[in-house]
Amino acid sequence: MYRRSTALSVLALALLALLALPITGIAQQQQSAASATPVAPPVREAPQAPGTKQFSATDLQAWKTFRSTALSPDGKWFAYVIAPNEGDANVLIVSTGDTTKQYKFAIGELPGPGGGPAAAPSAIGAPLTISGDSKWVAFTIYPTRAESRRMRTARRPIQNTVAIVNLATGEKKEFDTMRRFVFAGDAPQWIAMHGYSASTPAAPAGPPAAGAAPAPAVSAAADLILYGLTNAATINVGNVSEFGFDRMGNFLAYTIDARDQIGNGIQLRELRTDVVRALDSEPALYRRLAWVDSGNAFAVLRGKPDTVTKDTLFAVIAVTGVGTSAQKKVAFDPAGRTDFPAGMKVAAERAPRISEDYSTVFFGIKEARKPEPRPTTMAGRDSAGGQAGGSRVVQAGAPGAGGSINQPRVDPNDENSSLIIWHAKDSRLQSQQIVQENADKSYTYLSEYRLPDNKFFQLASDEVRTIISLPKDRYAIGHDIREYEQPASYSGRRYADVYVFDLMTGQRKLVFKKSPTSVSLASPDGKQLLYWGPDGHYWVLDLATGDKRNITKDVPASFVDVEDDHNNIFPPAIFPQFYALGWSKDNASVLLSDNWDVWKVPVKGGSAVNLTGDGKVNQTRYQRRYVFDPRERGIDLSKPLYFSAYGEWTKKEGLVRVDPSGKSRSFFFDDARYNFTKARTADVFLFTKQTARDFPDFQVAGPDFRGVRQITNANPQKKDFAWTSGMRLINYTSDKGDKLQGALYLPANYEPGKKYPLLVTIYERRSQLANQFVHVSETSTPNRSLYTSRGYAVLDPDIAYKVNDPGMSAVWAVLPAVKAAIATGVVDSSKVGLWGHSWGGYQTSHLVTQTKMFKAAIAGAPLTDLVSMYSSIYWNSGQTNQMIFESSQGRFTGNFIDNYDAYIRNSPAFHAKNVETPLIILHNDKDGAVDFNQGITYYNTLRQLGKDVILLEYVGENHGLARPANQKDYAVRMREWFDHYLKGQPAPDWMVKGVPRLKMEEHLKARKEMDKPQPKPALVP
Repeated sequence: MYRRSTALSVLALALLALLALPITGIAQQQQSAASATPVAPPVREAPQAPGTKQFSATDLQAWKTFRSTALSPDGKWFAYVIAPNEGDANVLIVSTGDTTKQYKFAIGELPGPGGGPAAAPSAIGAPLTISGDSKWVAFTIYPTRAESRRMRTARRPIQNTVAIVNLATGEKKEFDTMRRFVFAGDAPQWIAMHGYSASTPAAPAGPPAAGAAPAPAVSAAADLILYGLTNAATINVGNVSEFGFDRMGNFLAYTIDARDQIGNGIQLRELRTDVVRALDSEPALYRRLAWVDSGNAFAVLRGKPDTVTKDTLFAVIAVTGVGTSAQKKVAFDPAGRTDFPAGMKVAAERAPRISEDYSTVFFGIKEARKPEPRPTTMAGRDSAGGQAGGSRVVQAGAPGAGGSINQPRVDPNDENSSLIIWHAKDSRLQSQQIVQENADKSYTYLSEYRLPDNKFFQLASDEVRTIISLPKDRYAIGHDIREYEQPASYSGRRYADVYVFDLMTGQRKLVFKKSPTSVSLASPDGKQLLYWGPDGHYWVLDLATGDKRNITKDVPASFVDVEDDHNNIFPPAIFPQFYALGWSKDNASVLLSDNWDVWKVPVKGGSAVNLTGDGKVNQTRYQRRYVFDPRERGIDLSKPLYFSAYGEWTKKEGLVRVDPSGKSRSFFFDDARYNFTKARTADVFLFTKQTARDFPDFQVAGPDFRGVRQITNANPQKKDFAWTSGMRLINYTSDKGDKLQGALYLPANYEPGKKYPLLVTIYERRSQLANQFVHVSETSTPNRSLYTSRGYAVLDPDIAYKVNDPGMSAVWAVLPAVKAAIATGVVDSSKVGLWGHSWGGYQTSHLVTQTKMFKAAIAGAPLTDLVSMYSSIYWNSGQTNQMIFESSQGRFTGNFIDNYDAYIRNSPAFHAKNVETPLIILHNDKDGAVDFNQGITYYNTLRQLGKDVILLEYVGENHGLARPANQKDYAVRMREWFDHYLKGQPAPDWMVKGVPRLKMEEHLKARKEMDKPQPKPALVP
């Protein structure tokens, strides 16, 4: 619900989201009979006459988007997963140098949103990977949509296949029933594939019911297949629970988890010699194997049952110097140690981690289970064999006796009380504790064991629970929030007492009292800490000496975010700051943004340098540095730096390169949105360019972006459909004097002089979306591309907020924006609709009480009574809404008691008598962000006043709609609503008469049949 809309968040687009992998099973190998299917190379679309075709349901289901992508390190190959909105996906692999060389493979229906059931957490991994030597591609093949349905109906496990493609030949080899895969190092000779355990649960017959309990955890032990990429050798290792390669890919470590624990242990395989050594072997559980990122060491937990406490007690195994003469195994077992706290145990919830210098292993500890007292009579135990005296509480989401969102559900057969005590002294609300219950149960106290000294230190405590280890593992910082946690729940202003930990000794030292949290950034060597001071300057703390230096006092720029219109200043004088881009690799300087330019600021004296130079002068924001090397540790100033460029008033975007000499060069800077990546070991750039009407297909270029060529063509059918005729930026001034902008998207096949219906979509600032392409879909609402295709103009305006007037701020900004759009001559002023969701839904609900400008409106999940909303619960997090009003979107100075008039003035419910705009309210019974009661009370108030209002409630849904069936239903009703009021289409019966409860099922079935894709009529001879 509540998000801050900034230019930064809009520009910092991820390249493409990775999808989760499914699930569980058994391994077997097979050679694929088919090699790659060659496909024709994509071509750039030549300018054509505008399309006129409208999207049918079939067209929308077939629309394709990119899901996962991979650029080879040498830049010669680009692989991507492309999938329709509904249906089976494909992997395509294209040569960036010769687009006639392509391979295409069918991979079934993707799991998760847009394609089948979500993947099980245990199966999450990269579904598409190119090897570090750029010679191989591996990807996951899923069952097709038809196969998945058959398996679910038959309650059979849904299991995947792994495919490996030789890029030189296009030959594909498949391995059935594999849930994940990993290449061995940067120049792999092997790939490891993990199969499914024998206890894989059957697939449910349908999607999980709302509130259904998660499936129980099962053993992950299964066959591990090692396949030789160059020699086609296959090695099967049974009963493997966990595994991992060292970074170079020379060694494979894995844990054995056999039945009855016979043969369990840690084994190490040297891949060059195929020699296997057992490093540890006991009848025990081995869990949480983790290699050091950069070296030849790993750690794992070894657990054994304790018959007294009926608990599993773990020891920590650390193996260092793997593959060298200094290879050594050290075991830390708390049993018998005097320096280990009594009543505690090594926790299985946290993976152990070895420090970069291999001297220390970090792990978690937690309270050990206590022995159960032996009952003296049978009356002392309940019928299930557990201790009496407590209610049997079922976790939220499990079947039970109802209960509101995120509340524990109680077994109705339990005779014990289901009481929850809410106490004024609770630092966290009971609702928040319920949401965080699993996290609290799995919390572990960070501890360390120093191998050379044989010393143990507990670092975290009940006072300082959050500890962050800094680079090089010499120091750590910890936060004590106890004194400030409860006040933060009201104000949203979070403080902490900050400690520095010396990890050599385990000692801590207080360095900041009552400091805002999350404002620090450590140098690459871990010896200095950049932080934001109460004076509006950046400071650096020397962790060894404790010295503090103001590093920006002489910089001719301000790093205070004066554009932030939230009232979130931390008393007495801690201002919101712009972000730090990072430390230089040599630890000598930091890169800071003043929201226009990027400055290199030395930390030990010297002059700051404006690297980008013209940002503030030309009103261009250099807001993001592209990090093309994922292994970067500190910014290498001896190499070119790449920054995104964004024109604040033009919305143009591009890329700027700053060379070590200080010379800069700009690339592109067009009326478009860009996103760039680069091959890790070559000057090959991959990028997308999109506008409101141009699909973001991928393009590739060489050094200095020479030789640009398009290498994908996801939707060649796009040219046949009607798209917006373009975007116009409109400038306007709010009623309070703020200079603002809006993005006006023209209807398809726009004719100058003709006036069109307008749909206004609002949140906070939305003009930054001007060059964003919106993919067509049956499930997104309102889909801008579909509305412009169907003859609407769409307006995304900016809203500037004034303290104590969030609702009136929308009035002062949105109405001038609409008037400016009407002044362009594009808009029919008698046919203007309004839509907003969440915070935008609140603004919509309030706007219709203050103006008659809108012919129809839809408010999704709106806040309507800010007085009652102020002290209610944000159920998704369990926290109070008070902080949202005082330091976030509400922008109020204090609570409703001290600021009553402002809360009333900005509450739609108190002005409901003024509403003359037909209004739909979307609000769901399980909304965990804006309580359902906000929508219900506004609806009842409007209904009592005889207003034209309809409430849409999708049972079981949260703040947004998750079920595709509900998303489609809402999209169609929204279209019918606006088509009736803005285009004069006949109103359907549900709008005119409503639907009685007893006829609702019949109504929904009829709608479903109506919305099905219709077969094309046969041709008449």
